[in-house]
Amino acid sequence: MTAPLSHYYIYTGHNSYLTGNQLSSDCSDVPIIKALGRGVRVIELDIWPNSTKDDVHVLHGRTLTTPVELIKCLKSIKEHAFSVSQCPVIITLEDHLTRELQCKVAQMVHETFSDILFYPESESLEEFPSPDSLTGRVILSTKPPKEFLESKNMNGEGNVSKKEMHSNEEAAWGKEIANLSMTREPDDKNDSDQSNHPEEDEDEDDLKSSQSLERGPAPEYKRLITIRAGKAKGELKDALKQEVNQVRRVSLSEPQLEKVTASYPADVVRFTQRNILRIYPKGSRVDSSNYNPLIGWTHGAQMVAFNMQGYGRSLWLMQGFFRANGGCGYVKKPDFLLSNGPDDNVFNPKQKHPVKKTLKIKVYMGDGWRLDFDQTHFDTYSPPDFYTKVGIAGVPADNIMKKTKAIEDDWSPVWNEEFSFPLTVPELALLRIEVHEYDMSEKDDFGGQNCLPVSELRPGIRAVPLFDKKGEKLKSVKLLMQFEFV
Repeated sequence: MTAPLSHYYIYTGHNSYLTGNQLSSDCSDVPIIKALGRGVRVIELDIWPNSTKDDVHVLHGRTLTTPVELIKCLKSIKEHAFSVSQCPVIITLEDHLTRELQCKVAQMVHETFSDILFYPESESLEEFPSPDSLTGRVILSTKPPKEFLESKNMNGEGNVSKKEMHSNEEAAWGKEIANLSMTREPDDKNDSDQSNHPEEDEDEDDLKSSQSLERGPAPEYKRLITIRAGKAKGELKDALKQEVNQVRRVSLSEPQLEKVTASYPADVVRFTQRNILRIYPKGSRVDSSNYNPLIGWTHGAQMVAFNMQGYGRSLWLMQGFFRANGGCGYVKKPDFLLSNGPDDNVFNPKQKHPVKKTLKIKVYMGDGWRLDFDQTHFDTYSPPDFYTKVGIAGVPADNIMKKTKAIEDDWSPVWNEEFSFPLTVPELALLRIEVHEYDMSEKDDFGGQNCLPVSELRPGIRAVPLFDKKGEKLKSVKLLMQFEFV
């Protein structure tokens, strides 16, 4: 992996320290450790002064979340950063600190990571380093303190309606993922370009902090930043303007991404060829739900930040996507997202493209539920009635779901059904697999899921393992399937 970081999708977490919802759950290093154990490479920490203003806590600001000490999170990152992957770990800091506490953070970071911490000699980079050059290293990404202050003074706190809060709740296994061609839902009108993220919030404490920052940012802190971040200021299109001799990271909220990809899709793709684009969930997702990651991926966004502590179909896509490349947390972007066409055109995922290949799938049978579930888990009085759903998530033209018939009263169902999926952009396609148990009187029960990058599929008959709602592999449950490309 010798290309610049901007050429890769990177497994990215959002508010990585939260154990549950965004408003009242505990902050802890435990979810950070779990995320690193799954291969997540970008850890986000919101850092605030403690109550006595002499130390640094990690918490979701202006909520009832209980804090955790920054030093504890940093030590856990160092201990577990490379437990499953040697690819670089990026710590994104949302900084709400005084100049004095920035100095303290710089000292903490230096002492904790020592020689595995990487930072550039110059303040700005003309090109990002490669993952290979950063093997086994930790790097920081945040706004330089002066830019952070300016963005905070420009933006106010967004509003979250009760209707939005309830609309984000997921069903038993997560609501179906919105099609890429769909526009924003009416309920999203309260999510303006001003996000609901602490990065853009402002209150009296921050104004007091600004008085300290105005004396000048802490140089010890500023020089540690490898990936310099910025917030969209003014028009979204202006935020994506490229600088000739400097690369940077820009963060957009989920609604901002939907808006800018609808109006300026080519500008987004061109920006992500050299720079890094980070997407984060809208503030109304207080239940820590997630969004459709493919909108970001198909436009080249490298850091599609997700709440990793929950479950649902969106998170299953995220987990499946990063099973590619050995699960190292970095996946190379397709060449068509990294270069322009003969007329300087760039890839547009919403345009119709010719079919490149067709994936043919045969679902033979499934087994293992009897070993992993209680005999009465699915049905109190009879064996389960399983059916399988298979489909594609990718560009809008490729999105589809199909299902087998339900096999009644059988712990080892045999379906022997075939499906064909024409693919216009197989490079960005994910194979979705779900098993459910048909229930005539209630909601169908969940029997397992998997999500696999189509590019990683190998032709032939395969035993495909299934995972539970949270992405943990079931011990015994597998489907016997056949894959063929024509």
